[in-house]
Amino acid sequence: MPSQRRIGLTGGIASGKSSVGRWLSDHGLPVLDADRYARDALAPGSASCQAVLERYGPAVAARGARADVGELNRSALADIVFADAVERQWLEQLIHPLVRQAFDTALGELELTPAVVLMVPLLYESGLESLCTEVWVVRCSKEQQQQRLIQRNRLSAQQADQRIEAQWPLARKCLLADQIIDNSGEPGAWTATVASLLEQGSC
Repeated sequence: MPSQRRIGLTGGIASGKSSVGRWLSDHGLPVLDADRYARDALAPGSASCQAVLERYGPAVAARGARADVGELNRSALADIVFADAVERQWLEQLIHPLVRQAFDTALGELELTPAVVLMVPLLYESGLESLCTEVWVVRCSKEQQQQRLIQRNRLSAQQADQRIEAQWPLARKCLLADQIIDNSGEPGAWTATVASLLEQGSC
Protein backbone atom coordinates (compact mmCIF):
# COMPACT_ATOMS: atom_id res chain seq x y z
CA MET A 1 0.00 0.00 0.00
CA PRO A 2 1.46 3.41 -0.92
CA SER A 3 2.53 5.79 1.85
CA GLN A 4 0.79 8.56 -0.08
CA ARG A 5 -2.79 9.22 0.99
CA ARG A 6 -4.98 8.22 -1.94
CA ILE A 7 -8.64 9.03 -1.48
CA GLY A 8 -10.97 7.09 -3.76
CA LEU A 9 -14.01 9.31 -4.31
CA THR A 10 -17.04 7.47 -5.66
CA GLY A 11 -20.79 7.11 -5.31
CA GLY A 12 -23.79 6.75 -7.55
CA ILE A 13 -24.39 8.72 -10.71
CA ALA A 14 -25.63 12.23 -9.86
CA SER A 15 -24.95 11.66 -6.16
CA GLY A 16 -22.64 14.68 -5.95
CA LYS A 17 -19.13 13.28 -6.52
CA SER A 18 -18.15 16.12 -8.84
CA SER A 19 -19.20 18.76 -6.32
CA VAL A 20 -17.09 17.11 -3.63
CA GLY A 21 -14.23 16.72 -6.11
CA ARG A 22 -14.32 20.43 -7.01
CA TRP A 23 -14.29 21.34 -3.31
CA LEU A 24 -11.25 19.13 -2.72
CA SER A 25 -9.50 20.62 -5.74
CA ASP A 26 -10.25 24.13 -4.49
CA HIS A 27 -8.60 23.13 -1.21
CA GLY A 28 -5.37 22.14 -2.90
CA LEU A 29 -5.68 18.41 -3.57
CA PRO A 30 -4.94 17.03 -7.04
CA VAL A 31 -8.13 15.37 -8.32
CA LEU A 32 -7.67 12.66 -10.97
CA ASP A 33 -10.94 12.33 -12.87
CA ALA A 34 -11.80 8.95 -14.39
CA ASP A 35 -14.54 10.51 -16.51
CA ARG A 36 -11.98 12.81 -18.12
CA TYR A 37 -9.67 9.88 -18.79
CA ALA A 38 -12.57 7.95 -20.32
CA ARG A 39 -13.38 10.88 -22.59
CA ASP A 40 -9.73 11.12 -23.61
CA ALA A 41 -9.71 7.39 -24.39
CA LEU A 42 -12.41 8.00 -27.02
CA ALA A 43 -10.87 11.13 -28.47
CA PRO A 44 -11.45 11.71 -32.20
CA GLY A 45 -9.06 9.66 -34.28
CA SER A 46 -8.00 7.37 -31.42
CA ALA A 47 -7.89 3.61 -31.82
CA SER A 48 -10.68 3.22 -29.28
CA CYS A 49 -12.87 5.74 -31.09
CA GLN A 50 -12.30 3.82 -34.32
CA ALA A 51 -13.20 0.53 -32.64
CA VAL A 52 -16.50 2.02 -31.45
CA LEU A 53 -17.28 3.39 -34.91
CA GLU A 54 -16.52 0.01 -36.47
CA ARG A 55 -18.85 -1.73 -34.02
CA TYR A 56 -21.83 0.63 -34.23
CA GLY A 57 -21.33 2.47 -37.51
CA PRO A 58 -23.11 5.72 -38.46
CA ALA A 59 -25.47 5.43 -35.47
CA VAL A 60 -22.71 6.78 -33.17
CA ALA A 61 -20.83 9.03 -35.62
CA ALA A 62 -20.88 12.74 -34.86
CA ARG A 63 -22.74 14.78 -37.43
CA GLY A 64 -20.37 16.42 -39.88
CA ALA A 65 -17.28 14.62 -38.57
CA ARG A 66 -14.51 13.94 -41.04
CA ALA A 67 -14.42 10.28 -42.03
CA ASP A 68 -10.61 10.14 -41.86
CA VAL A 69 -10.58 11.42 -38.27
CA GLY A 70 -13.68 9.89 -36.73
CA GLU A 71 -15.64 11.49 -33.93
CA LEU A 72 -18.36 10.09 -31.70
CA ASN A 73 -21.84 11.24 -30.89
CA ARG A 74 -21.42 10.43 -27.21
CA SER A 75 -25.11 10.84 -26.43
CA ALA A 76 -26.03 8.25 -29.07
CA LEU A 77 -23.36 5.88 -27.74
CA ALA A 78 -24.69 6.30 -24.20
CA ASP A 79 -28.22 5.44 -25.34
CA ILE A 80 -26.91 2.17 -26.79
CA VAL A 81 -24.75 1.00 -23.92
CA PHE A 82 -27.11 1.95 -21.10
CA ALA A 83 -29.92 0.03 -22.78
CA ASP A 84 -27.87 -3.14 -23.32
CA ALA A 85 -25.66 -4.72 -20.64
CA VAL A 86 -23.67 -6.71 -23.21
CA GLU A 87 -22.76 -3.58 -25.17
CA ARG A 88 -21.95 -1.71 -21.97
CA GLN A 89 -19.59 -4.50 -20.92
CA TRP A 90 -17.89 -4.41 -24.32
CA LEU A 91 -17.29 -0.67 -24.02
CA GLU A 92 -16.04 -0.95 -20.45
CA GLN A 93 -13.57 -3.66 -21.44
CA LEU A 94 -12.29 -1.32 -24.12
CA ILE A 95 -11.98 1.77 -21.93
CA HIS A 96 -11.16 0.57 -18.40
CA PRO A 97 -7.59 -0.56 -19.16
CA LEU A 98 -6.88 2.83 -20.74
CA VAL A 99 -8.31 4.63 -17.72
CA ARG A 100 -6.17 2.47 -15.41
CA GLN A 101 -3.10 3.31 -17.50
CA ALA A 102 -3.91 7.03 -17.23
CA PHE A 103 -4.20 6.75 -13.44
CA ASP A 104 -0.89 4.90 -13.19
CA THR A 105 0.82 7.61 -15.24
CA ALA A 106 -0.71 10.46 -13.23
CA LEU A 107 0.07 8.83 -9.89
CA GLY A 108 3.66 8.36 -10.99
CA GLU A 109 3.92 12.05 -11.76
CA LEU A 110 2.40 12.91 -8.36
CA GLU A 111 4.31 10.39 -6.27
CA LEU A 112 5.80 13.09 -4.01
CA THR A 113 2.41 14.71 -3.35
CA PRO A 114 1.14 13.92 0.18
CA ALA A 115 -2.48 13.30 -0.85
CA VAL A 116 -4.29 12.67 -4.12
CA VAL A 117 -7.98 12.16 -4.96
CA LEU A 118 -9.08 9.51 -7.46
CA MET A 119 -12.59 10.43 -8.56
CA VAL A 120 -14.02 7.28 -10.13
CA PRO A 121 -17.76 6.61 -10.62
CA LEU A 122 -17.10 2.89 -11.21
CA LEU A 123 -14.38 2.56 -8.57
CA TYR A 124 -15.55 -0.80 -7.21
CA GLU A 125 -16.98 -2.04 -10.49
CA SER A 126 -13.62 -1.57 -12.23
CA GLY A 127 -11.42 -2.75 -9.34
CA LEU A 128 -9.66 0.60 -8.99
CA GLU A 129 -10.19 0.67 -5.23
CA SER A 130 -6.90 -1.28 -5.13
CA LEU A 131 -5.11 1.99 -5.96
CA CYS A 132 -6.59 3.77 -2.92
CA THR A 133 -5.68 3.92 0.75
CA GLU A 134 -9.27 4.86 1.65
CA VAL A 135 -12.61 5.19 -0.11
CA TRP A 136 -15.23 7.89 0.35
CA VAL A 137 -18.73 7.27 -1.01
CA VAL A 138 -21.05 10.20 -1.73
CA ARG A 139 -24.63 9.16 -1.25
CA CYS A 140 -28.16 10.46 -1.73
CA SER A 141 -31.52 8.79 -2.36
CA LYS A 142 -32.32 7.05 -5.62
CA GLU A 143 -35.16 9.51 -6.13
CA GLN A 144 -32.70 12.39 -5.84
CA GLN A 145 -30.38 10.72 -8.35
CA GLN A 146 -33.25 10.34 -10.80
CA GLN A 147 -34.44 13.93 -10.35
CA ARG A 148 -30.93 15.34 -10.79
CA LEU A 149 -30.32 13.28 -13.94
CA ILE A 150 -33.61 14.39 -15.47
CA GLN A 151 -32.87 18.04 -14.74
CA ARG A 152 -29.12 18.07 -15.41
CA ASN A 153 -28.89 15.74 -18.40
CA ARG A 154 -32.40 16.27 -19.77
CA LEU A 155 -33.09 12.54 -19.61
CA SER A 156 -36.41 10.76 -19.44
CA ALA A 157 -37.23 8.90 -16.23
CA GLN A 158 -36.49 5.64 -18.06
CA GLN A 159 -33.11 6.85 -19.28
CA ALA A 160 -32.24 8.07 -15.79
CA ASP A 161 -33.15 4.71 -14.27
CA GLN A 162 -31.05 2.87 -16.88
CA ARG A 163 -27.99 4.87 -15.87
CA ILE A 164 -28.62 4.35 -12.17
CA GLU A 165 -29.15 0.60 -12.59
CA ALA A 166 -25.93 0.28 -14.65
CA GLN A 167 -23.92 0.88 -11.46
CA TRP A 168 -23.71 -1.01 -8.21
CA PRO A 169 -26.44 0.05 -5.76
CA LEU A 170 -25.31 2.87 -3.50
CA ALA A 171 -26.11 0.76 -0.46
CA ARG A 172 -23.57 -1.84 -1.59
CA LYS A 173 -20.89 0.81 -2.07
CA CYS A 174 -21.63 2.30 1.33
CA LEU A 175 -21.06 -1.07 2.98
CA LEU A 176 -17.55 -1.19 1.51
CA ALA A 177 -16.65 2.46 2.08
CA ASP A 178 -14.28 3.82 4.69
CA GLN A 179 -16.28 7.06 4.87
CA ILE A 180 -19.78 8.04 3.73
CA ILE A 181 -20.63 11.60 2.70
CA ASP A 182 -24.35 12.33 2.84
CA ASN A 183 -25.48 14.61 0.02
CA SER A 184 -29.20 14.18 0.51
CA GLY A 185 -29.69 17.48 2.34
CA GLU A 186 -29.23 21.11 1.42
CA PRO A 187 -26.63 21.89 -1.25
CA GLY A 188 -23.18 22.11 0.29
CA ALA A 189 -24.28 20.74 3.66
CA TRP A 190 -21.61 18.05 3.30
CA THR A 191 -18.68 20.47 3.35
CA ALA A 192 -18.18 20.25 7.12
CA THR A 193 -17.98 16.46 6.86
CA VAL A 194 -15.41 16.60 4.09
CA ALA A 195 -13.33 19.22 5.90
CA SER A 196 -13.33 17.00 8.99
CA LEU A 197 -12.26 13.96 6.97
CA LEU A 198 -9.34 15.89 5.51
CA GLU A 199 -8.32 17.09 8.96
CA GLN A 200 -8.39 13.52 10.27
CA GLY A 201 -5.92 12.57 7.57
CA SER A 202 -3.72 15.60 8.29
CA CYS A 203 -3.84 16.87 4.68
